[in-house]
Amino acid sequence: MSEGQRDTDPVCPLCLRPIPPGVPQSRHHLVPRLRGGKGGPVILVHQVCHSTIHRTLGETELARRYNSVEALRAHPGLARFFAWVARRPPGWKGKVR
Repeated sequence: MSEGQRDTDPVCPLCLRPIPPGVPQSRHHLVPRLRGGKGGPVILVHQVCHSTIHRTLGETELARRYNSVEALRAHPGLARFFAWVARRPPGWKGKVR
């Protein structure tokens, strides 16, 4: 565990980095609310990971094909991003490319 990281920090299921307090975070609906996902499963992710998902995929595509953590991690473009961002420190806030 890195210095300053607590064992209670949640972990982003996409990039697998801890989400320390103060780092921008977001809740991602696995099925977009506008496509029937209101009240459905939600995951806590880094804001940079969430923004990258929505810059890469549309709502319909998210609802139909990428409605699970496994499917999101398997998307070629997202997989490259998650692998890249995984090498950043837990507190890295970054900007979406």
